[in-house]
Amino acid sequence: MVYYPYILIGVRKMDLLYGNAVVGQSGGPTSAINATLAGVIRGMKENLSQGQIKTLYGMRNGVEGLMREQLLDLGKAFDTEEKLQLLEHTPAAALGSCRKKLPNPTEDETFYENLISIFRKYDIRYFFYIGGNDSMDTVAKLSAYTKAHDYEMRILGIPKTIDNDLVGTDHTPGFGSAAKFVAVTVQEIIRDCAVYQIPAVTIVEIMGRDAGWLTAASAIGRVVNGIEPDLVYLPERVFDMQRFYADVRAALKRHPNVVIAVSEGVRFADGHYVGEGTQTGAVDVFGHAYLAGTGKALEMALKAEIGCKVRSVELNLPQRCSAHVASGVDLAESVTVGKHAIKAAGEGISGHMMLFERVSDEPYRVEVKHSDVSVIANRIRKVDDAFICASGNHVTDACCYYLLPLIQGEAGSIYENGLPKHLIL
Repeated sequence: MVYYPYILIGVRKMDLLYGNAVVGQSGGPTSAINATLAGVIRGMKENLSQGQIKTLYGMRNGVEGLMREQLLDLGKAFDTEEKLQLLEHTPAAALGSCRKKLPNPTEDETFYENLISIFRKYDIRYFFYIGGNDSMDTVAKLSAYTKAHDYEMRILGIPKTIDNDLVGTDHTPGFGSAAKFVAVTVQEIIRDCAVYQIPAVTIVEIMGRDAGWLTAASAIGRVVNGIEPDLVYLPERVFDMQRFYADVRAALKRHPNVVIAVSEGVRFADGHYVGEGTQTGAVDVFGHAYLAGTGKALEMALKAEIGCKVRSVELNLPQRCSAHVASGVDLAESVTVGKHAIKAAGEGISGHMMLFERVSDEPYRVEVKHSDVSVIANRIRKVDDAFICASGNHVTDACCYYLLPLIQGEAGSIYENGLPKHLIL
């Protein structure tokens, strides 16, 4: 342990904890995860005036890079306002990401001992992890281990996921931008499909394994201009093929150009995914099935059943990182939650996840708070029952009005020679 006059490195003095910090990005990328990283960097510069954090490191590729000691001095890397602004408008994860599942300490204590040795080597006393549900599992495990083994740290999870499925928060950073992309893209698909009078069905497959928030966003146009998909199917309701055929036939009687939004994770009553037949059965390290092909499976089934023209569109990766149509509200909130994480850590908060609490709808306003990550990790926030129509094949006005504030504002991407300019670390 290193001593300085009046300051004890790594030990709390007058409720202050001195040492270095590390921040990482984990899970799927978004249009706003780098804005949160920029918020963490800004927060360190603005809020820790007493110098609790000397150096803020960025871990390359999350915990995997941390274990390899692949650390970047973010204070030096972002020494100008121009670089921070560019980072805020750069999609995906500038530090790189990972999907590393931390073992249970009782199963592999060596892993945690190695991790603590790295913390000691770099005098790391603050740990910030920007990610989704699986990332909060990492925060919870690491918090419990360091507390049980008398290594004082302040460990905070900062939410990020386009799935909007983290419990405890009104919504997640990254979701608003993805929702805006889905809402805009589906509006454009509807315009495209409306030009012909030939009976046709277009199925739009949207991300969402266990929660249908992103697919629900396809209907936002209803409360803006009255234009929405004919049908919307979410994982929160059992998918029945015969009912689906009946829904489509009824929609075709109303007009010839039917557009359907469907979550990739819709399942039959027996629990099998609709798109399971098009997949290999492979799963990731967290046991989640790799999903895709739901739209294609429905396309083929509908062609055989009804016989009209049917096509499927899989939005795929663009819905995660289309920064050119990012939500201004989303980016601003993402920066803010990063700043507040630094502030909370400086005040002694640890083992918590930052979150948004909606204070009012009109005008829209949220407050940034935090809650114990152990009651958040490994739980799924489903779309509210009140947001799903009784028929199970669409969403309610209440759902659209909940989503609408999250897609407001244009991000104002920085362009160079006609293309968005991105920061590459």
